[in-house]
Amino acid sequence: MKLPRILLGAASSGSGKTLLTCGILQALKERGLTVSSFKCGPDYIDPMFHTRVLGTRSRNLDTYFTGENLTRYLLAENSRESSMAVMEGVMGFYDGVAGSTFTASSYDLARVTGTPVVLIVNGKGMSLSLAALVKGFVSFREDSGIRGIIFNQVSPRIYERLRSVVEQECGVPVLGCVPSLKDYVIESRHLGLVTPDEVEGLQHKLAGLAKILEKNLDLDRLIALAGEAPELTAEEPRLPRLEGPVKIGVARDAAFCFYYEDNLQLLRKMGAELVEFSPLEDSHLPEGLGGLILGGGYPELFTHRLEANASLREEIREAVADGMPCAAECGGFLYLQRELEDMKKFSHEMVGALPGRGYRTEKLGRFGYVELTSRQETVFGPPGTTFRGHEFHYFESTDCGEAFEAEKPVNGARWNCIHGGENLAAGFPHLYYYSNPEAAFRFLEKGRAYAHRRDH
Repeated sequence: MKLPRILLGAASSGSGKTLLTCGILQALKERGLTVSSFKCGPDYIDPMFHTRVLGTRSRNLDTYFTGENLTRYLLAENSRESSMAVMEGVMGFYDGVAGSTFTASSYDLARVTGTPVVLIVNGKGMSLSLAALVKGFVSFREDSGIRGIIFNQVSPRIYERLRSVVEQECGVPVLGCVPSLKDYVIESRHLGLVTPDEVEGLQHKLAGLAKILEKNLDLDRLIALAGEAPELTAEEPRLPRLEGPVKIGVARDAAFCFYYEDNLQLLRKMGAELVEFSPLEDSHLPEGLGGLILGGGYPELFTHRLEANASLREEIREAVADGMPCAAECGGFLYLQRELEDMKKFSHEMVGALPGRGYRTEKLGRFGYVELTSRQETVFGPPGTTFRGHEFHYFESTDCGEAFEAEKPVNGARWNCIHGGENLAAGFPHLYYYSNPEAAFRFLEKGRAYAHRRDH
């Protein structure tokens, strides 16, 4: 497949990747291009902003989760109707798993997919040193793929002189310089950026940002670079499929909004009918469900409303007790427990399907990638079932479960986690289903069996 594509990387976190990616997406959209967008790595929030710009779901691409062929396949599969794909990098360009490898880095994604890279460099407080920084990134690996540079927060007075030095010394074109964008900064909280729904006048801001970037960046050159990407080839994975459909309820609202879109799409491909519901707004579960998925998010910000919705909490508790298959991650796991603290550390009653109590800490817990191996039967299958996943949370639980053993890649640190049972897997790790499609299929099979038992 011939797919024009570009990856917007950065020298470090805090360089303005998400803001500039959204502005460039908006500008490309206004030019009439049909754009697909992707976030490198496991982040949930940045793709929400991409989605708000384009009106179609942005996806994650992560070489740790899916290896080389499957990563290329997901890029191609999710870009079939696109005239161009834009990928937003993660952290610093070469920063990968455990901080000491290239795996899952922006560089690794560009290498695996053959994608030209435009490096965003925040030049605040620097001048000629920027040339040394750029040269280091370009030459650190022969196949860096860096084909262009965008400067952010560089003084207009020195930009033109600096531009010629960088192009001469580093051999890559500078595509422009973005001025200070104080009126467009996106606020952050404990898990990263606020969500798009919380940004006042977001569409107006995106339109204004696109105009600024049209004026200050050579977007024609960026589009031309994307067009130089080689043909994309990948083998489609073989997936099992149910003989008949099964309805799976997916909790989705402001409190539960962290989902890998490819997880959900994979379930659909294998025969699931996904039905969204809101633990904040809906007093009852959708009818005819064979299973439940409770994703991550910010339940700690909505404890009063979740507690007040007693009828839904009771239905979920009874459904899990009755054997309905349930997969819950992070925020969804906290919601299933007896109690959950809010941001002021006041406790609120939750579902009560699990015995623990969620409480706030002041630091990230077990942050990063994990290899997961089940120690007992769970809704995903027998002992020995494996997944790759990710943890990122400032809340902790008095009972994290022991159904899986988690292991950190590279350093080998291990701990037990996740509550399990024939109809349950609930814990802090976010699982990536494409790392074990057969296990995700077992969840659907158990959901279909439950629905059949209930109806007969």
